[in-house]
Amino acid sequence: MTDNQDKIAADPNKVDAIKLSLMLTDLRLPTINRLWQGFAQRADAEGWTAARFLATLVEHELAERDRRRIERHLKQARLLPGKSLSAFDFNAVPMISKAQVNALAAGDAWIDQGANCLIFGPPGPGKSHLASAIGLALVENGYRAFFTRTTDLVQRMQVARRELALESLIARLDRYHLLILDDLAYVQKDQAETSVLFELISARYERRSLLITANQPFGEWGKVFPDETTAVAAVDRLVHHATILEMNVESYRRRTALDRGKRKPGRPASFATGKNTKD
Repeated sequence: MTDNQDKIAADPNKVDAIKLSLMLTDLRLPTINRLWQGFAQRADAEGWTAARFLATLVEHELAERDRRRIERHLKQARLLPGKSLSAFDFNAVPMISKAQVNALAAGDAWIDQGANCLIFGPPGPGKSHLASAIGLALVENGYRAFFTRTTDLVQRMQVARRELALESLIARLDRYHLLILDDLAYVQKDQAETSVLFELISARYERRSLLITANQPFGEWGKVFPDETTAVAAVDRLVHHATILEMNVESYRRRTALDRGKRKPGRPASFATGKNTKD
């Protein structure tokens, strides 16, 4: 034996510490493995009971697991960067209730019931921002969400159908409590595309939630679903258990650009108008 090995063999506390570390590694408890010695010293110094010591370690392990899970789910969600509820300008869309949005962000009732949320409005008022922000809050509250442009997902589903794997793809999407379909209006409106979209809506009906943003109201969804029967059936499934938010305001992007333009210094009006002057 080496000198170090002799010292370890002579000290049963070191032997126990090594054994415990190995057992915690086998049990996949990395946080407890990292923290137990520091908490053990504190417990000895402060006279903790064994139950308090163990409960403290388990609490830290569970908290770290939650943190890692949320981090993993946020990565999988593919939400828009920087789009949170705290960054959303509710004053710009006074018809949207902040309390109602916060209730959606909490999840409980509508997500557990497989209900939907539909956000309508012209381009620019922040539909995508709000949708992504709700998704972010839900992930932070323990749910799984996935954000995608509707056209991207529809194309992916068409490929899956050609490869006889559409059912498998829909099953994988079923892992997400909330599927966020952004910009429904930009689907190409042919029978192949809208049929896979309808299959997705039908598969999630009353089971898993959808959040959809769209430029057109329901009355114009015939432009999205060329078959009137399919359009009616899709709307019926989506609105049966749904919260509908309407953002009928001027484009936020346009308004911001105009405000930015007003703040820029420019030439005096007599020069900017190109008025003729005499020498």
